[in-house]
Amino acid sequence: MERELKYADLVEQPISMNPKKFALWLFMVSVVMVFAGLTSAYIVRQSEGNWLEYDLPEIFWVTSGIALLSSVTLHWAYYSARKDNFANLKIGMVLTVLLGIAFLVGQWYSWVAMVDREVFFVGNPSGSFLYVFTGLHAVHLISGVIFLIIVLISTFRLKVHSRALNTMEMATTYWHFLGGLWLYLFMFLLLNH
Repeated sequence: MERELKYADLVEQPISMNPKKFALWLFMVSVVMVFAGLTSAYIVRQSEGNWLEYDLPEIFWVTSGIALLSSVTLHWAYYSARKDNFANLKIGMVLTVLLGIAFLVGQWYSWVAMVDREVFFVGNPSGSFLYVFTGLHAVHLISGVIFLIIVLISTFRLKVHSRALNTMEMATTYWHFLGGLWLYLFMFLLLNH
């Protein structure tokens, strides 16, 4: 009997992950695959010629700064949640939501700037790709802002704290992912437009 117990103690525990976190990671991998396919299609189509050259809107620099700053404020909020510092947690979450909305407004103004430069969704494929990249990212960003608002509400209800971080961790992971995705797209467009 004693020998059987020793053997049972040596059995390794399987690696486990929260199912919601696992689903989030699968979703993010699928988003990466979509954008990898789109950027590959961009390069292939650009090499075929008949490609409109244009300057990217300057507001892309501003939205990139907003994306970086929003990641900093969200990480500060996450750190505050781990330390049960509810005042900083609330401030960080409010700032992150406002910065997320500011990013979306900036994306809208980037489209206005493109129309002013006579780069349209319909017409030359170079403009179409820009609108698809930024529009698809904006759709994901809207879902991220909604997720942040849900966490913000939970924060004010004191449901986010050091012993209940699952939703906060997921929101932080997704938001950092969206920020990284934007920086990738911006750098890609800077180098290939």
